Amino acid sequence: MDATHYEGLIAMKLRLVAALVAAAMLSACGLNSVPTAEETAKAKWAEVQNQYQRRADLTGNLVATVKAAGAQEKAILVEVTQARAAATQLRVSDADLTDPAKIAAFDRAQNAVTLNLQRLQEAYPELKSQANYATLLTQLEGTENRISIARRDYNEAVQSYNTTIRTFPDAIGAKIFYGAKPMAPFQATTPGAETAPKVDFGNGN
Repeated sequence: MDATHYEGLIAMKLRLVAALVAAAMLSACGLNSVPTAEETAKAKWAEVQNQYQRRADLTGNLVATVKAAGAQEKAILVEVTQARAAATQLRVSDADLTDPAKIAAFDRAQNAVTLNLQRLQEAYPELKSQANYATLLTQLEGTENRISIARRDYNEAVQSYNTTIRTFPDAIGAKIFYGAKPMAPFQATTPGAETAPKVDFGNGN
């Protein structure tokens, strides 16, 4: 092996080592971890929206069931319908996850649905024995529990993302490559809003 060929091999190995070192440095600077954490948080947010949409669908069915039962229509039905409509119309996109005000507005609208569903349940005790009504209430209770879990998972993902973009060395890449901003977690804005509504079928009467 002549000197020129040997030097070429050495140069090639050095370039390979340099490339590996550069890749490791970029990775350590959050090139991969920042978008991974961000996409995880967005996926968790999508599940939050999915569960709220499920509740909106069930709420519409519940209102229709109460009306169909022939009970005297009360103002609470209108309020439930209006709260559901307001919550459905208020959308929060991935780009809005860094805006605490929009997250809080979304939360308030959804909490209004929760509170009105509780009032609807209390207003129609005579329907508790009806199968459709009881089934819908049970499904809504399950949905509230799913919402609670989805919100918790989203908050955990947001905490992980926010920690990533503020912690060295990932913070370097977060600022230089992505201009990353902290995401807003859910915070209970109404006393007791973090607790799912209870479905009480009484003593079966």
